[in-house]
Amino acid sequence: MKAAPEAQRRLLDLQAIDTTLNQLAHRRRSLPELAEIDTVARELSALEDERVRAQVAVDDLDRDISRYEKDIDQVRTRKQRDQARLDAGGALREIEGLQHELATLNRRQSELEDAELELMERRESAEQTLNEVLKRIAEAAERRDAAEARRDEAYAEIAKEQEFKSQSRGPLAADLPADLVTLYDKIREETGLGAALFRSGRCGGCRIELYGADLARVKSAPADEVVRCEECRRIMVRTAESGL
Repeated sequence: MKAAPEAQRRLLDLQAIDTTLNQLAHRRRSLPELAEIDTVARELSALEDERVRAQVAVDDLDRDISRYEKDIDQVRTRKQRDQARLDAGGALREIEGLQHELATLNRRQSELEDAELELMERRESAEQTLNEVLKRIAEAAERRDAAEARRDEAYAEIAKEQEFKSQSRGPLAADLPADLVTLYDKIREETGLGAALFRSGRCGGCRIELYGADLARVKSAPADEVVRCEECRRIMVRTAESGL
């Protein structure tokens, strides 16, 4: 392929833009905030499991406490009924029976209240555990939100730079020979680098130094000949810096 030396030289400018665009794309993919967001997301998932377990523990205790409260209310109601019957008087045998039942109900109420108190203490501890988990969730969510805000800010900055570089690339590529740009783009898509400066007998793409016949081939090639590296197949651009 033939191309004017100046057109070949400008391939280096095009490659510089493409290299910057690649770096920006890599920077976008590897922002530290992305890893942080992913870490916090896993943390939040684990905390949500903890929250569910803690909430279930509180709900179970609430249900048990409610059941005890109903039992205690039933005992109190029965005590009030028996006390009213006892206050109304009656046969001695009936009075003794009521007194015995009241004593049993008092013991039952005391047992139920003690059990309820124990459950309430356990509920207080369970609620404290739940609140601690909720606090950790809130803190993690704040860290996630802050990381997402930094990520979005970095995305906006990168997008601005990408747009600027892309706008610079368009006119430059359009001003170069179409077949040269096509070859350059094909090589760049395959290797990540389409053209590199040939300097001091070394390919700027693969960094391999040329000797003997290979070096002679490059030196003897016409100025408008598009020379490619035999090793990496990239376009080797010759300029005054090449030392030929």
